[in-house]
Amino acid sequence: MLLETMYFEVESIDGDYAHLRRTDAPSDELKLVARALLPMEIREGSKLKYEFLQYELVD
Repeated sequence: MLLETMYFEVESIDGDYAHLRRTDAPSDELKLVARALLPMEIREGSKLKYEFLQYELVD
């Protein structure tokens, strides 16, 4: 099974959800993700890596 690594930027935070834009592949769609699945330290503009079913902050 191939697990893909994806990179996102936090576009906005709306209560218990964050809207993420994929930065490593062209896409006009935002991904809606529950904040409980994201690192607590995220802010708008934070960069994230999604790998092995987990999100982590990146520089």
